[in-house]
Amino acid sequence: MAALLLAVTAGPTLAQWLASSPQEQALDEIAFSDIRRSLETGLDDVQSLFVASGGRVLFEYHRDGQPDALRDVQSVAKSALSTLVGIALTRGHLASVDQAVLDLMPEWETANMDPRARQITVRHLLTMTAGFDTRVAPTPSADPLSKRLWARPLAHTPGSSFAYDNGAVPILAAVLERAVDMPLPQYAREHLVAPLGMHEPVYGPTSARMRTQDMAKLGQLHLQEGRWNGAQLVAADYIGSATTPRNAGGPPVGLSYGYMWWSAPSQASRPTFLASGFGGQFIWVNPATELVVAGTSTVSPQSAARGQLLRLIRNEVFAAAQKRRKDGG
Repeated sequence: MAALLLAVTAGPTLAQWLASSPQEQALDEIAFSDIRRSLETGLDDVQSLFVASGGRVLFEYHRDGQPDALRDVQSVAKSALSTLVGIALTRGHLASVDQAVLDLMPEWETANMDPRARQITVRHLLTMTAGFDTRVAPTPSADPLSKRLWARPLAHTPGSSFAYDNGAVPILAAVLERAVDMPLPQYAREHLVAPLGMHEPVYGPTSARMRTQDMAKLGQLHLQEGRWNGAQLVAADYIGSATTPRNAGGPPVGLSYGYMWWSAPSQASRPTFLASGFGGQFIWVNPATELVVAGTSTVSPQSAARGQLLRLIRNEVFAAAQKRRKDGG
C-alpha cells in the first residue's frame, strides 16, 4: 500500500476479540434484533456488518453467509495504508512524515519539472494536500503508475489546499515500499496482518479486499492508540494525528481529514473517526463509547447515493450499542 500524545486509555489491548458469556450473547441478540430483521428483509445494499464494543463482538451479519469472504473495501484501503506509514515511522523505517518524496524517489525528479513538486512530503500525501491537479489522468507510458501519477501537473502549492486524490495511493505506496526496502504486501503481512490475526488481503492499485472483521480490527487498533496484544505496533502520537483533523477536508465525505482517516466534528478529546470507501464501505470508531463498527455495501453509484449503511451505523447501530452499554453489556 498507510502529533498528539493522547492520555486516554481505550479498552484492552486485544490479542483477539473478547469472549462473551451466554447471557451477554442473549442480551446482544435482543438489542440488535430489529437491526437483524431490517437487514434480512431490506437494506439490500448492505452486504456485511460487524459491531464491537469494549473489544467484545456485539453483532455480526453477512448477507452471503460467508464471514471469511474478502470484500471490496474501496478507499478504506487508504486508511490501512496510513497505518502502514505509522508502523514504518514507529519502527524507524521512515524518518518523518515531513520527509520530501524526492529524497526517497530521486529518479522522479525529472518526471515533474514544476519546482513545487520538490516541496511535496509524505505528510502532504497523507493529508491530500500534495497539490496535484486531480482532473488530469496520468499519461500512458511504460513507466510505473506511481511515477506517471507523480508527473501530473500541480494545481496548488503543496500544503495549501485539500483535494481528494486517488492518485496519492500508488505514489505513497511506492514511497513507503522504498523506505521499508521490501514489497508492501510482505511488509503488511509481517507488521500488521500477522500481529492482528487478519486474513491476507488482496491488493489492488488503489483498493483492497478484506474480511469485515479485519476492517474492525483495524479500527480497534486505532481505538487502542496503536497497541495490540501488549505491543505498541503504531506510535500513539501518530494514531492521534491520523484520526484527528489535519485540515478541513471536503468532498466526497464532507468531514475534516487526518492522515487518510476522516474525522467528525466533536467536543470530545477524541472525536469519532472513520475510514470510508465508495459505495458505502466503512470503519466507524466512536472512542467515547469504545465502539467499533465495520461494514460493506454493494459497490455502485446507486448504493453510494442511498447511503443505507452509514445511516444504519449512525442511528440504529449506535443506539443499540448504547443500550447494551447502559445495560452492562
